[in-house]
Amino acid sequence: MTTPHHRGMTEQAAQASIDQACRMLRLPSIRAQFPDLAEAAARDQMSYLGFLAELLMAECDDRARRRSERRIKAVQFPRDKSLRAFDFDANPTSTPPPSTLATCEWVKKGQPLCLIGDSGTGKSHLLIALGTEAAMKGYRVRYTLATKLVNELVEAADEKALAKTVARYGRVDLLCIDELGYMELDRHGAELLFQVLTEREEKNSVAIASNESFSGWTRTFTDPRLCAAIVDRLTFAGNILETGTDSYRLAQTRARAEQVS
Repeated sequence: MTTPHHRGMTEQAAQASIDQACRMLRLPSIRAQFPDLAEAAARDQMSYLGFLAELLMAECDDRARRRSERRIKAVQFPRDKSLRAFDFDANPTSTPPPSTLATCEWVKKGQPLCLIGDSGTGKSHLLIALGTEAAMKGYRVRYTLATKLVNELVEAADEKALAKTVARYGRVDLLCIDELGYMELDRHGAELLFQVLTEREEKNSVAIASNESFSGWTRTFTDPRLCAAIVDRLTFAGNILETGTDSYRLAQTRARAEQVS
């Protein structure tokens, strides 16, 4: 498609001008896609308004994708996991998250979520996947291991910075706490964790993954009254998903071993 000289600049000059303008206005997606979109617009006999809409939507879509990627990266998940990649068929004992969990309505309402199940049943996968969904939808998400969180709180208390640290964890929309129940917490550590949960209660969501059913939490939180209070904070008006006892990770490993042999 050529532009007649008497109508203005040559096509080459127009492309150079568009490229320069996109750099100045910081429109990388339009800059990258305008030649292809212009060719498609000419081929499809698109109107000027239609072509302009295509350009602007290309930039908007890419910006939304980049924002989403930045939010997910900021959470610092230990690995990439998605709901689509979770094999519910391979782990039939797992309860698929209700559609409300995938839409993150529970995060919007500030409700807690507990994922309970044995090792290899997919609870950490679901925790990371649901945290990723929330980040993609624009919520501020933070991920941490239970022991790491407690250690950070203990250090903050020693350095007279506890209130600041608790407030920082209180601000995010969704706090994902993984591997709760893997080791015993002393009373001081449990009390500090309780402070974070209280700060977030009925305001912002907490999602936890634990290999212990609630009845076994007294091994993690040795004070019975404190244990009951923590369970109450994590279950009141919340969602509880049990991923079962059959490790599909172990089943997959065995299946691969049998294929090799």
